[in-house]
Amino acid sequence: MKALLVIDMLVDFIDPSGALYIGPVAGELTSAVRDRLESYHVSGDTVIYICDRHLEDDREFDIFPPHSIDGTGGSDIVSELTPRNGERVIYKRRYSAFYGTDLDLTLREKGITELELAGCVTNICILYTAAEARMLNYKVIVFEKAVNGFDPEAHRFALQEMEKTLGVTLK
Repeated sequence: MKALLVIDMLVDFIDPSGALYIGPVAGELTSAVRDRLESYHVSGDTVIYICDRHLEDDREFDIFPPHSIDGTGGSDIVSELTPRNGERVIYKRRYSAFYGTDLDLTLREKGITELELAGCVTNICILYTAAEARMLNYKVIVFEKAVNGFDPEAHRFALQEMEKTLGVTLK
């Protein structure tokens, strides 16, 4: 069985007024993720939203500006991708969707062995989620148009790293 992980498609990353706006690629990315969601809705496969959600004094803010703070509009999923009833939302405070969350347990309970990753940022949360998923023996697929980030060069590097080092299937 497979699942789509929609990662960090949040106001702070996708909206031009967001704290860590990824730039003009956000519109194309949102459309591509919406297309992947529609495919999963038609097939009836599992969709899980993974959402960055930080405390006001989160140590990640030593590296990045404050963003996706719990209780702010910046931590909300963009309205174009609102989860449907029954779709799970898992909150995280670090780059990997697995670190400190119950994602692995959730997937194993559902018998899921294959993951498709979509969202942002390619060289941060997508890459580290892919790495941990591969360490846990999940098959991982990434549609290149359904991931993006701040820096085109870092985006390309992360895609190559996922494919060549982690064995992720790129489509």
